Amino acid sequence: MAAAKKSGFPRAEPAALAFFDDLVPPGLGITVRPMFGQKAAFVDGHMFLGVFHDRVLVRLGPADHATLMAEEGTEVFDPMGGRPMREYVLLPAGWADDPNTAREWVVKALGFARALPPKKKPAAKKAGAGKMKAAPSAKKAPPRKKAAAKKPPVKKARR
Repeated sequence: MAAAKKSGFPRAEPAALAFFDDLVPPGLGITVRPMFGQKAAFVDGHMFLGVFHDRVLVRLGPADHATLMAEEGTEVFDPMGGRPMREYVLLPAGWADDPNTAREWVVKALGFARALPPKKKPAAKKAGAGKMKAAPSAKKAPPRKKAAAKKPPVKKARR
């Protein structure tokens, strides 16, 4: 197994990265960025294709997910062990030798992701937005008393 990164996830294998790069479809709105410390392809903010260690994965709707899971060598994507990501499927490792079959599933994954409502971009943070504010108290503090007017200093007579 490859050496683990600080995140605890294994590093992506060069062959898997090359297979991923070969599968990313050209198109408007498709971006590639890191996910799980590795590469993933997104459309409208939704991941539809990724690489994890030595495998490539796709995100599919329920019907396509069930069909792909019937293929020999596929697995449900479970990067943390015991918490599978229900829409994601690891493609069979042997499909790197048959990228046309994998591309058919990438097209289906892209169609599924495009059908999802676009994710909203998070609002820009204001300066100091990360600071915690004190919780408002239930009781209002009593109004402050006005300070008494200062008396002018007394001049001492000279003798």
